[in-house]
Amino acid sequence: MRTLLGISRLIDWINERIGHAMMWLVLAAVLISAGNAIMRKAFDIGSNAYLEIQWYLFAAVFMLGAGYVFLRNAHVRIDFISSRLPRRLNTMIDTAGIVVFVIPLCVILIDLSWPVFHRAWVSGEVSSNAGGLIRWPVLLLIPVGFGLLLLQSMSELIKRVAFLLGHLDQPFSVEPATAGSPEDPAPADGAAERAAIGGHQP
Repeated sequence: MRTLLGISRLIDWINERIGHAMMWLVLAAVLISAGNAIMRKAFDIGSNAYLEIQWYLFAAVFMLGAGYVFLRNAHVRIDFISSRLPRRLNTMIDTAGIVVFVIPLCVILIDLSWPVFHRAWVSGEVSSNAGGLIRWPVLLLIPVGFGLLLLQSMSELIKRVAFLLGHLDQPFSVEPATAGSPEDPAPADGAAERAAIGGHQP
C-alpha cells in the first residue's frame, strides 16, 4: 500500500501542476478574445485563426483540467444526500463509482478518440474555415484529457481503498466543500504507517 500511495501522490502532483497551468490558459483565452473583439470592432480586422485558438484554449482548459477538478473535489456531488451519510459509506460509494463508471468511461473514450486524432495527424487535417488552424492538436486533447482523468481516478481509488483499510485518516486530498459527515475512527494499528508514508492529514 505504501508504494501505491507513493504513485498516488505522484499522480496528484502531475495533475496539480497541470491544473495551475490551465489557469494561465484561461487568461490567454480572455486576452485573445478581447483583442480579437477590439480589432474587429475598431479596425474591421479579423481572423478565423484567432477565433479558433479561443476554442482550442477552452478545450484545453476543459479537457486537461478534468483530472485537477477530480483531485480538488470540485466536481458535482449530490450534497444533500452525501452530507448525511457516514464518511465510510460515502467512500464505499465513491470507490464503486470510480471502478464501475469513471475508469471504464475514460478507457472507452480514449480508445474511441485516439483513431480520430491519428487520422487528423496523418492527413494533416485543417479547419474548413478560411485561415483556420490544423485540427490534430485539439483532437489530441481528448485522449490526453481522459488519460489524465484516468490517472487521477486511479489515484483517488488508491486513496479511498487506503482509507477503508486504515492507512489514511481521510479519503481525499482536499475535503469536499460540504463535507461534514461524521468520521469513522481509523484503526490505531495504521498510525505508524500513516506517519511513515506522510499520509494526508485532515
